[in-house]
Amino acid sequence: MPPRKRSKYIFITGGVVSSLGKGITAASIGLLLKARGLKVTILKLDPYINVDPGTMNPFQHGEVYVTEDGSETDLDLGHYERFINTNMCRKNNATTGQIYDTVIRKERDGAYLGATVQVIPHITQEIKNRMLMVADDHSPVDVVIVEVGGTVGDIESLPFLEAIRQFCLEYGRYNALVLHVTLVPYIHTAGEAKTKPTQHSVKALREIGIQPDILICRTAERLSRPVREKIALFCNVAPKDVKENLDTDLVYKVPLNLEKDGLGDNIASKLRIKAHKPDLSEWRDLVQKIQHPKYNISIAICGKYVQLKDAYKSIIESFVHAGAPNDAKVELRWVEAEDIENNGPEKYLTDVGGLLTPGGFGVRGIEGKVMAVEYVRTHGIPYFGICLGLQCAVIEFARNVCGLKNANSKEFSPRCRYPVIDLMEEQKRIRKKGGTMRLGSYPCFLKTGTLAHKTYGKDAVTERHRHRYEVNNAYRDILSKHGMVMSGIWPEGDLVEIVEYPDHPWFLAVQFHPELKSRFTSPHPIFREFVAAAVRHLHPELAEQEMESAMQ
Repeated sequence: MPPRKRSKYIFITGGVVSSLGKGITAASIGLLLKARGLKVTILKLDPYINVDPGTMNPFQHGEVYVTEDGSETDLDLGHYERFINTNMCRKNNATTGQIYDTVIRKERDGAYLGATVQVIPHITQEIKNRMLMVADDHSPVDVVIVEVGGTVGDIESLPFLEAIRQFCLEYGRYNALVLHVTLVPYIHTAGEAKTKPTQHSVKALREIGIQPDILICRTAERLSRPVREKIALFCNVAPKDVKENLDTDLVYKVPLNLEKDGLGDNIASKLRIKAHKPDLSEWRDLVQKIQHPKYNISIAICGKYVQLKDAYKSIIESFVHAGAPNDAKVELRWVEAEDIENNGPEKYLTDVGGLLTPGGFGVRGIEGKVMAVEYVRTHGIPYFGICLGLQCAVIEFARNVCGLKNANSKEFSPRCRYPVIDLMEEQKRIRKKGGTMRLGSYPCFLKTGTLAHKTYGKDAVTERHRHRYEVNNAYRDILSKHGMVMSGIWPEGDLVEIVEYPDHPWFLAVQFHPELKSRFTSPHPIFREFVAAAVRHLHPELAEQEMESAMQ
């Protein structure tokens, strides 16, 4: 198969165990190459048979990351966007389900001219097509990074690895390389690092026909020269191609550590890429600022999936981003919504700087979320609601301020008397669950003079969505009459996107997911201002200083 583009390819595989940070490694490499003036994109290949993660339980998969074009994708695409500051799209994530669906549709259309359709060559060819398509979609792209989900040895990953073997052979030695992420455990009782798991992982990869060019060794301790040389000897690579990826408390240090170990130059040399010296000064300065904050503040997250933090991965990272401009380290206090139902909000929210209520689905824990909103609204604690968090804020306000007793969402109570949250009109005819919500980027017009307008500093924005239910327009008048402001509107559908409560230090809720557009070098303005409000709440003297400065 002749190459159709000038793009170079880097394939990232993983071995020994999962959760070694292949996604962070891919994103870090993307940053190092982009810092050298190269245009980069990243493709995630997921071995599961689901078409996408949209219908998967958050406890199993974690966060569903939504792209600008409305694709429900793997959370690793969030890492990619946050590190290389480039928007991904549906072509940046391919699953086994998508691959097989495409091949079966082609077979039904007679595209294979009566041939027996098999894993090789038809499935592997479709995988290779996806690798080429992502470069075409972002043309001209200098480097395409392809991350393969799962672990070498997993039966479901075999077609992807076979496709990589074929691709590297066809594409040429200096146009593609394989980087293998592996584990070098440190046995404290023995006082030494063990290389055998890495040896076996590389052996399994070589049995498939793939010789890795570079090894990224995840380790808790520095790798000594003898350890690197031993790994190199038994894994058939040069010692300079054995890189260490030390455990760290901040993922944004990973690219700096890998650059210090020479990974960027190593990749450029192997792919014969001409690139200038990287400029990572801004990134390095932000890391330093995050690690040496002036303030430590706590913000509560009242959620339904708090037992698996990856369900809120983009929210977690957005608070890291927002901490830097506020000179603050944000400590997140995870609060299970059902615990508030059982124990009341005072136990969990009395001393926090703010409360964030994130998105979610289903009735479980809803009353706890509503109780939490009421507590912070009546106690002057900064509040930030996202998606379901907006809906809970509207339900609480309707019940306790507007006097609409038992107001609710039709999602939780289909026959409720006051359905202040209702299914969107176009959603009422939909029966299939996968990929049918309101997804992707939509415009939002901001009302002048509101907190939302002040926060964004502009009249209109675009934000990403993932929901079926909206504020019921039939109740907008009564909500407004009692003081709730609809400060953001989607004009085409006349739907409420943002609500706020001016009679409060800081109270804002949005129907979209702003966390999906926050970047390390460019924090989302709502998160930035929410953290600022939390700092002021816990440090009242700052608010007084700001007032004095404004009066001078």
